Amino acid sequence: MRKRRALLGSCLAALVAGTVVPSTAYAAEQVNLPPAVQDLQAQPGGCASGDEPEYVRSFPVLKARLTDPVEDDRIGYPEQLTAEFEIWWSDPDGIEQRRSWTTSPTYVDRVHSITLPSDIPSETVISWHVRANDGVAYSPWSSEAPGAACRFVYDGESPAAPVVSSPEYPAETYWAGGVGIYGSFTMDSPSTDVVEYRYTFLGGPSGTVRPAETGGPATIRYVPLSRGPKTLSVQALDRAGRMSMPTNYTFHPNAASAPVSRWKLDDEAGSATAAAEAGEAARAGRGVTFGGPAPSGAPLSSTATLDGSRHAFLTTDSPAVDSGGTFAVGAWVRPARDDRSMTVLSQDTASGAAYALALEAPRNASASYSFTLGDKKITGGTPEAGEWAYLLGLYDTETGYAQLFVNGHEVGTKTEAAPVRADGAFQIGRILGPHGYRQRWHGEIGDVRAYDRLVVPSEVTELARRKPRLLGHWSFSTADDGTTPENGGGASLRLAPGASIYRAPDFCIPDVDPDCPTWPRYPLVGDGHLELDGESGHVALDTPVVDTGDSFTLGVVARIEQDDATRPMTVLSQAGEHTDAFKLRYDPAQYAWQLIMPERDEAGAPETVVAQVEMPDGANGDGTRLAVVYDDATDTVKLFADGYTNADATAHLRNGWTSSGPLQVGRARTADGFGEYLKGQVDEVQAYAGALRDDDVIGLGWETDPCLC
Repeated sequence: MRKRRALLGSCLAALVAGTVVPSTAYAAEQVNLPPAVQDLQAQPGGCASGDEPEYVRSFPVLKARLTDPVEDDRIGYPEQLTAEFEIWWSDPDGIEQRRSWTTSPTYVDRVHSITLPSDIPSETVISWHVRANDGVAYSPWSSEAPGAACRFVYDGESPAAPVVSSPEYPAETYWAGGVGIYGSFTMDSPSTDVVEYRYTFLGGPSGTVRPAETGGPATIRYVPLSRGPKTLSVQALDRAGRMSMPTNYTFHPNAASAPVSRWKLDDEAGSATAAAEAGEAARAGRGVTFGGPAPSGAPLSSTATLDGSRHAFLTTDSPAVDSGGTFAVGAWVRPARDDRSMTVLSQDTASGAAYALALEAPRNASASYSFTLGDKKITGGTPEAGEWAYLLGLYDTETGYAQLFVNGHEVGTKTEAAPVRADGAFQIGRILGPHGYRQRWHGEIGDVRAYDRLVVPSEVTELARRKPRLLGHWSFSTADDGTTPENGGGASLRLAPGASIYRAPDFCIPDVDPDCPTWPRYPLVGDGHLELDGESGHVALDTPVVDTGDSFTLGVVARIEQDDATRPMTVLSQAGEHTDAFKLRYDPAQYAWQLIMPERDEAGAPETVVAQVEMPDGANGDGTRLAVVYDDATDTVKLFADGYTNADATAHLRNGWTSSGPLQVGRARTADGFGEYLKGQVDEVQAYAGALRDDDVIGLGWETDPCLC
């Protein structure tokens, strides 16, 4: 820069001296090229030059980048530029108003800006353009063709809060609609410039919705998932991005409505019809026998057994539910076989079925459950002969999706489907095909239900729930004649040599009471615990405590002193003829509690192993509350430590097998008898038929049993 200016000075001196410099002569022959304007912006916002102006919520800063042709610099013309900004609008009388500002000079290729004053009118279309000056010439105005003037509207006022209404869920009405029933919620602001509504159902979904026309209303659909007060909070957003104050709309959905059709199928043996709690009674074919077994833990006393013959069906004269809208159908089932396709329930049309729940058994593939709606089918789950399952098929007209649930869990992939309205007979145990009824059910069916609404997730879980049943709880607080009692008067555990009950001593203070030389050691839980010597000590029942071929839960509190954790030691086991069906042990090599479950009752059979890393005496030295949960319905096994589990402590277990040996506390079966004797303390052994929910497991390990409400 300095060198260039020095050269310019030399040229001027030469001219004064009368000497002609070639470059000066060249410059004298050249015409200055005008500067240019580009990159116009009105921040916040851009340059809106079309039919719609930019709406802004604060006074904008107008910006433009100025450039000058490089040729001007070569011939020595000035290189500093100024920008002239001009705005104009029409006042309420239609008279044009104009203002302009010129920026300070800067070097080329710089952004020039001005901040508009606060007295510019609001709700008025304001146009603006820019031109540049290089000290010699002006650029064209940026609005000259092919350009166009930029335009904006300053909006200085926020929109009014919207008004919210719902025909299905009127505000402050006790009680309206219901769980699983969709409602329309309309939001409408008195302001005419609203372009969007932002809404939140407190504790639920949130989103945005745009009206069909600016300033108009907008409607959303919402389905309550639980009974009780709900609040919808809505704000309106205008074109300038200004937000209204929120409107809070409180409504009170009713409890979920009962099924529109229901057959418990718990009728007396010999009945010719199945009574309906709702809907129409169903006629039973000769292949139906009432008084069949019911799934344990479910609220059923009995079910209907269908023999798979052409007479194995129940039917009504009319549909169970309107399948042209949102609906759900479900039932408890136990197939007697899984090697052929069988129908649980279906709805007749003139030439086939509108929908069906079934067991699918393809010739070259594994069996699965299915929900069919029209020409769409969802499959999933793993049927097993003799195993109970709760099935539910659901279709939601609001989303257009059909879903299948097995044992409270969604399976397969939800599928878009079209509703199929039908007015034919409802079928239990068969489906109508091109040549008559087929795929007849062989096994048990119970508690068939049909709903004319959405069955929400919590209901699906509860419908499939089998409440665990306490089989035994041993607190190891007392011993009598070599046994320790079960808390509820059930079978006592037998104490072997090397096993004893340690009870809490009377309280004393060592420094005060001469007969209390050391601080007393207290039991793990309550008044006593089981002490095992690690050599022969154990306790056992005379029979198995849990059916390991079905869902079960075991809980126990265990502690091993750090110095004693030198080899694997088993806390709980239950054996078959050749190996343990399960064993819960501590493995110091892995620094973890382990659950080991062989796949078959064979020595050396493949094993499923899950583990929880933990100190042998627990996180605080007070022992660990351990729990084993096997859920036969979902084919999963979990190991919990102090109420918690994780991915490493969860595994797939396709088939549990039923063990015949007794429950053992403190040892496991080995090739030559028993081994892995525990040296440590054990307390609060609890056994349940059924799988406890994760939230209930944390209640294990205490003298009182967890609430399984």
